[in-house]
Amino acid sequence: MTTTSPTDARRTTAVDDASRARHRRGFWVVVAAFTTLMAFTTLPTPLYPLYQQLDGFPTFVITLIFAAYGLGVMVGLYLAGHVSDYLGRRRVLLAATVVELVSAVMFVLLHDTASLLVARLLCGLGIGAVTATATAHLAELHATGRPGSDGRFAATVAGAVNTGGLALGPLVAGLLTQFLPHPLTLPYAVWVVLLAGAFGALLLAPETVERPHPRPAYRPQRVSVEPAARRHFSAAAVAAAAAFSVLGVFTSLTASFVGGTLGQHSRLLTGSIVFGVIGASTVSQIALGRREVPERLRAGMAAMSVGLVLVAAGAWATSLPVFVVAGVLSGAGVGLVFNVAITTAATVSSPEHRGETLAGMFLAAYAGITVPVVAAGVAVTFFPASAVLIVFAGIVLVAVLVSTTRLLRSGAAVAS
Repeated sequence: MTTTSPTDARRTTAVDDASRARHRRGFWVVVAAFTTLMAFTTLPTPLYPLYQQLDGFPTFVITLIFAAYGLGVMVGLYLAGHVSDYLGRRRVLLAATVVELVSAVMFVLLHDTASLLVARLLCGLGIGAVTATATAHLAELHATGRPGSDGRFAATVAGAVNTGGLALGPLVAGLLTQFLPHPLTLPYAVWVVLLAGAFGALLLAPETVERPHPRPAYRPQRVSVEPAARRHFSAAAVAAAAAFSVLGVFTSLTASFVGGTLGQHSRLLTGSIVFGVIGASTVSQIALGRREVPERLRAGMAAMSVGLVLVAAGAWATSLPVFVVAGVLSGAGVGLVFNVAITTAATVSSPEHRGETLAGMFLAAYAGITVPVVAAGVAVTFFPASAVLIVFAGIVLVAVLVSTTRLLRSGAAVAS
């Protein structure tokens, strides 16, 4: 019979402790890299009017540039959102970081409209691969680094980084360009350095997936919803799309509305407003994340409803304070409604089809951030921005009320 000596046992314990410590450090490395990647996606938000002045394009082109990002995310999710399951988390994150670096270099060197469209498309492609990969990587690093702990901490951190990073981008861009020269170059040059640093840091993060041999044949992400789940899924998908459309319009059109309609041309102000909208989404999920699902859904529905009514009121009265309050309330509601939509999709699907159902939910959400934003941008070409915002707020309000009421009545939210 083989026995383990005390020396061997101590050596094994030391190796285990070192491995856990490395995974704990890797967790925070991935948090920092994930935050950097997500913040880059919203960095251009307060700068769109400068591009518009430089190239002389109409406002709806801004929404096309923004929509290129949403399209890129959908394509990235469909083609690469799942490949880290067998290629490895770190490998996919490193590849996506390189894509974001290429996008950032394009922003530094090229300022014409066609280049902006391509750079935003590349940015979306990279983020489509990052979101699910980084979330899974954080969960696995936390589980190995702190065995026995539940996964709620990692899930909360991933959710906060996802939306918190998006919130930081416009704020930092506003700070950098309000007081420093070269506003169309400086923020991206800073992010080239940060992304290069993120790439180097990710090289030190532990891999958490063993590559299978032989490697599975590649196929795009399968998207499907089981017949029994379709009624619940459709309501949740409409709610998610409506919620993301609010983020899309605030992110793409705030600079035009605040600068053009309200006459406030401060890039820091624009960045701060978008920071408040997306930041409120993060805070609401953290603050109410432990509440029962129906309670979260009702709170999100109420916050979005009041916020959208105030969006219309602020646009009608051309009032900056009302518009800011409307954005924060809408953002808080967006976070809760989307949280419940994802929870519902995960709950009503069977384990073997859960990934396919969640992929469908994310695609619905990013369709919401793309199609209505382009429609609003086209409408701004022919009608005043205030009128477009009023109509948009009314349409989204109806979609939110109908979809969330269906979710509550169907019992899917209660089951979640």
